[in-house]
Amino acid sequence: MKDIGNLMKQAQGMQQKLQGAQARLAETTVEAAAGSGLVTLALKGSGELTALHISDDVFKDGDAETLADLILAAHADAKSRLDAASQTLMQQAMGPLAGLAGGIPGLKF
Repeated sequence: MKDIGNLMKQAQGMQQKLQGAQARLAETTVEAAAGSGLVTLALKGSGELTALHISDDVFKDGDAETLADLILAAHADAKSRLDAASQTLMQQAMGPLAGLAGGIPGLKF
């Protein structure tokens, strides 16, 4: 029984670490750009778009399709950075168990 109690304490500690990592991720903001900086944007850890800047140079050509492509590319870059930050935070929280996460059903990061 002593081992089960110890295991439960470890599980509770892990849960607290994961919750802390999720809270840090929610406070994280990533920035990304496309078109050599013609479009820049920022995403919060929740996925919320918090900033969007479009250079005046984009409007000189009047090409709305290019603008849309640049926004999508910047967003994809920011999402990728956010996913990487999330994975890093979760791996730090999981410690040595991070390598096992792929083998634990329902546990994703």
